Amino acid sequence: MQIQNVSVDNFADEKIAAMKKAVLFITILHSVVSYAQTESPDTISARQLNEVVVKGEKPQVRGEDGIMVVDLPGIVQDKPVTNILEALGYMPGVTNNNGMIWLAGASDVTIIINGELTNMPLQNLYQLLYTTPVDRLKNVEIMYSAPAKYHVNGAVINVVLKTPTPLDGLQGQVRAGYNQAHYGSYGGGLAATYAVKDWTFDLNYGLSRTKSWSREETWSNHLHSGERTLIEDDMRRIRQNWSNTIFASASWKALNITYNGQLISDSKSWGLSSGTLGNYTNAYKMLSPVGYHNIALRYTAPCGTTIGGDYTAYSENRSQSLFKDTDYLLGSENRQSINRCHIYIDQQHQIGKWQLNYGAEYQHSRDHSSQSYADLSTVNPDFDDILTEDVAGFYAGTQRSFDLGLSFNLSAKGEYYHNKYQHNWNFIPQLGATYYKTPKSIFQLNFNTRRIYPSYWELHGGTSHINEYSTVIGNPELQPYLQYDAQFNYILRQKYVATLYLQYGDKATVQLPYQSPDALNLIYQTINMNYERIVGLNLYAPFGLSYIWNATATANVMNRRAKADHFHDISFDNSKWIFYGSLSNSFKFSRNSPLSISLDFSYISPSLQGIADMSGIWRIDAGAKWQFGKQRTCELDLKADDIFNTWSPTMTIRHAAQDYRMKVRDMTHNLKLTFIWRFNGFKPKDSSIDTSRFGTGK
Repeated sequence: MQIQNVSVDNFADEKIAAMKKAVLFITILHSVVSYAQTESPDTISARQLNEVVVKGEKPQVRGEDGIMVVDLPGIVQDKPVTNILEALGYMPGVTNNNGMIWLAGASDVTIIINGELTNMPLQNLYQLLYTTPVDRLKNVEIMYSAPAKYHVNGAVINVVLKTPTPLDGLQGQVRAGYNQAHYGSYGGGLAATYAVKDWTFDLNYGLSRTKSWSREETWSNHLHSGERTLIEDDMRRIRQNWSNTIFASASWKALNITYNGQLISDSKSWGLSSGTLGNYTNAYKMLSPVGYHNIALRYTAPCGTTIGGDYTAYSENRSQSLFKDTDYLLGSENRQSINRCHIYIDQQHQIGKWQLNYGAEYQHSRDHSSQSYADLSTVNPDFDDILTEDVAGFYAGTQRSFDLGLSFNLSAKGEYYHNKYQHNWNFIPQLGATYYKTPKSIFQLNFNTRRIYPSYWELHGGTSHINEYSTVIGNPELQPYLQYDAQFNYILRQKYVATLYLQYGDKATVQLPYQSPDALNLIYQTINMNYERIVGLNLYAPFGLSYIWNATATANVMNRRAKADHFHDISFDNSKWIFYGSLSNSFKFSRNSPLSISLDFSYISPSLQGIADMSGIWRIDAGAKWQFGKQRTCELDLKADDIFNTWSPTMTIRHAAQDYRMKVRDMTHNLKLTFIWRFNGFKPKDSSIDTSRFGTGK
């Protein structure tokens, strides 16, 4: 069972913000835009041999065993990207929406590194990818249906890194950057690799100071006691913190030990609202640094046996103080401490042309969370609760390639889940198949199913207050739900990709505002719907003009339907056809020009999320990349995202007695300048490749 990851930088207002923006951004893009932009073909430079000019085009996409192997380094070589996180957004079917990665046709995607699950919270993983230079990439594998041996259920993006050898010596790069949005943020990082004899070492360190701003305007025409009351509110949110992220890995032959951690300090957040009910200030503060620490050990024996495990410790302590004008209304303190251990054993055999693999894993977690209010007269109850969770899984799978052009991987997993609220057995089948006679036409079929579990904090039933009108309430009765995904891919000439997909979430969850009929109270609570179903077609096509212009067009047409018989005390059945389109362009002035520029366009038509309707949105991004210095070891990247600040939808709910509208005015446009210096080439030679649920906010 893959534990859902949740950001470590969670304030109570981020519970609301993540809810609202998950409603307004991430959920839309998760199901709509997950259908993403990518870039141009990697054209190999012409080579002159006695007046004979030989030209070739390196394949962007290859298919094998139900897996798409993408030459991402070639795709982004002229793009203004400096790290792997930014580069992922240029892959076929992948979109990077302000640092959140989604995959076309998949309800969710897990990122692994060199075939290994990191088991770190999403925010830490993204921070690691952000501090890892794009030069470390060898390629990236897209698995719409990951085999069970990866210990991940569902879709996977496998980031394959180059492995240093003793001949490479010490290599690395230093990075410094500044980002200007409403406020300025800045940071830097160091990445280095070293190999000697049978030892290899890898280090990534990042330090950043972040300050962000957003704004949300809401109009709630609330029906109560037979009368409508219009409640308007204008909310501005400010957040700031220092973040230290470190990833260190050491390998000796087939033994690998890895540490990754994050320490967030000086974390503060303010919610400033004004409107019909008056002026409110919501102040949040981390009373101690947010700490995440994970250590993992893995050993692969010559006989094909792999044994591994990891231990995770996470802690945070957050306070909230709510004021109306200068009057103190309430205060609370939230704590969360999580300890989790995970062990596994895998075995692989090669029997003729058949590969057989099987294994088992076990995971135990202990979550100690509490919430206490300073105002004893409050109607909100305190809690101090310990939630334990046990997951055990067993799997068997096979893989085979046939001469007729068919290759496939197939696995089945049995999983037992237990906590104090429920226990159940899950059966998780997986299939990935590829067929092609020539590389010109490749067909792929994928199917998987998985069970998605709610976050730890939601199951405790805690309450967070925005003001006297709006609250976020946990749900101890929230049930996990089954997600079924199927995709059919057609890859033409190893660069054009068409993806036909179906997603079905049985008892899928949603968190949206609800106007209580019993009181003037706006409630945000995650609940289970009957189902959510998405069917669509995503098309990806690169094209261009020699080295001068390279472009990628992406078009996605989908139908989304969400149905609930019991959304609080009402029901809904909402469906809509939705279109997403993007055009990404890069330009060079000569074949060996040190300067390249990019210009990208994106658009989403009106869409939906549960009972809510979303307006259409669009954006324009531009950037420039300049390489200079001896052997071009220095690089300067300038990127302007969402130049016109239009990538923010309006949410409208008009159904039954509900009448609500919210306009998000985030500063999604920003200007980012990054300087990079590479030492000793930082191009390791290829060698062997080593095969959410935290936080008191949501």
